[in-house]
Amino acid sequence: MAHEAKNFDHLLGNLKGISDDQLTAHFGLYKGYVAKLNEVESKLAEADRSATNYSFGEYSELRRRHAVPFNGTYLHQMYFENLTGDETDPSAEVKSAIESNFGSWANWEADAKACAASTPGWVLLARNDLDGTLNHWIMYEHHIGLPVHQRPILALDCWEHAFMIDYGTNKAEYLKAFVDNIDWRAVHERLAKLV
Repeated sequence: MAHEAKNFDHLLGNLKGISDDQLTAHFGLYKGYVAKLNEVESKLAEADRSATNYSFGEYSELRRRHAVPFNGTYLHQMYFENLTGDETDPSAEVKSAIESNFGSWANWEADAKACAASTPGWVLLARNDLDGTLNHWIMYEHHIGLPVHQRPILALDCWEHAFMIDYGTNKAEYLKAFVDNIDWRAVHERLAKLV
């Protein structure tokens, strides 16, 4: 199956604190992950499976790295999908779930920012399939750090490519802009599919 990059141009000119230059550069990086995912999957289909082992083998290396462009593609899609320039409020269900799991809305936001400061990669707010709780998970790379049974409902890209044009190394200011632009409708839809 060929993967296709989605068009997120509707975000251009609409976000508060995230410029079109920043978004355009970020869209280009996302499209690169989509292209690399298609390349890896094409090579996997043709790779010699008989020459695999832990030390080295073309199939082995492709399989080990497959999750990088896969998650790079789909985490970016989640990230762009949970952004909007519209003013949105969390639904009663989302607000209740966040407050019951973090103690308060302020605690959730403080935890999200602390997680973002702890990783150069991703922060995911995810619902645990085992007990229904919400928790933040930090990922150092696209494919490292998300335990099983977790379903992301909010994706925050903390890689420098998400904010360097606008904020240099001031990640804290970027995080404020991110929170101001969260599309709570998208978060609600993701959570509603899981409960």
